[in-house]
Amino acid sequence: MLNIKFIREHPELLQQTADKKGIAVSIQELLDRDEQRRRLLADIEKLRHDRNRLSEQIGEKIRKGEYEQAEQTKQQVKQSNEALNDLEAELAEIEKEYDRLMLLVPNPVSPDTPDGKSDADNVEIKRVGELPAFDFEPKDHVELGEMLGILDMARGVKIGGTRNYVLKGTGFRLHRAVQQLAMDVLEQRGFTLMDIPMLVRGDALLHTGFFPLGRDQTFEVAEEDKFLIGTSEVSLVSYFSNEIIELKQPIRLAAASYCFRREIGSAGRDVHGLYRVHQFAKVEQVVFCENDPAQSEQILQEITQNAEEILQLLELPYRIVAVCIGDMSQKTYKQYDIETWMPSRQAYGETHSSSNLHDFQARRANIRYRDADGKLQYCHTLNNTAVATPRILIPLLENHQREDGSVRIPKALRPYLNGMEEIRPQKST
Repeated sequence: MLNIKFIREHPELLQQTADKKGIAVSIQELLDRDEQRRRLLADIEKLRHDRNRLSEQIGEKIRKGEYEQAEQTKQQVKQSNEALNDLEAELAEIEKEYDRLMLLVPNPVSPDTPDGKSDADNVEIKRVGELPAFDFEPKDHVELGEMLGILDMARGVKIGGTRNYVLKGTGFRLHRAVQQLAMDVLEQRGFTLMDIPMLVRGDALLHTGFFPLGRDQTFEVAEEDKFLIGTSEVSLVSYFSNEIIELKQPIRLAAASYCFRREIGSAGRDVHGLYRVHQFAKVEQVVFCENDPAQSEQILQEITQNAEEILQLLELPYRIVAVCIGDMSQKTYKQYDIETWMPSRQAYGETHSSSNLHDFQARRANIRYRDADGKLQYCHTLNNTAVATPRILIPLLENHQREDGSVRIPKALRPYLNGMEEIRPQKST
């Protein structure tokens, strides 16, 4: 959410931002409601003042024995109350629409955010690692997973419907190993590891900017106003909602959690294998810092580097792209995506996202701190996917495969797999 004063001062910028982010909101309509709201508030305040003044006069007139005048004044107070009721009802309707529109206003983007309409317009800024050169016909992750006995797509669909899977044996251990590796890296970087609720109240999603626009992507528990999270960012940011926090140093939090997405609107996209599924796990980084653009920019680079380090430990080739405005969410000020090479796609596929939101979330969630002068400020929030699995298993299996169907385990993962150096195909019986 933005400060209404900022919206009044930058209507054209915010309308352009909304249009480019694909958000259907009229900034002028919001400003009209804001003007109506302010006018009604002024009228109500004046009417209340006049009513209170008249109410005081009633007692004075009674004490003076001016009973007829006191009765006339009572009628004036009654009329004032009726007028107040009408104005307050009108204000409630205006504020309802004002609040609805405020929740649709997008965060403006950084000056160095690329222009563009979709992920096709994202701009590559860095490429790391050599692409594998196979001297055999490489297999995709589904074929490898089935050969290795670690993945069962068919039974996952049988149990849960489309976009579901079962990881078993070493597949499950690999899934957990990459999470533990990521958490160990983050703990070494000063992050506090947390186990958080995956079933949250609706206001947690509203506070963090996932509602109202992302509601159709969220699994709801009927009649409970509870929702399954699509990222632990929701819970980690909401942890401090409606609080004044101590920010002498940035607060770094991380959580490993299961996540759930409906994937509405993605029918026919990335339906093969583990790329786009309803249930997955993420290790998420969330940072709270002072309302200082230079500091939050520095932290954006830091959390992106944390994700890079994990990919380097997994020995995977990747690239970083600056996300264009048309590929950004409502809440994002600046974003990088990290895309990892996936041989079966013959392309880089998104595996990580890193975002700076400035004070957009903190305003919604009412998270503040006191600056050096003791003045309350809304903090900046940032988030990054340290690792997401099972999607990361796609490049992990495909890039490290061998001709005989075995898959090499990167050295950094071996301590989490009891020293296992490779996964070999199951012997047929």
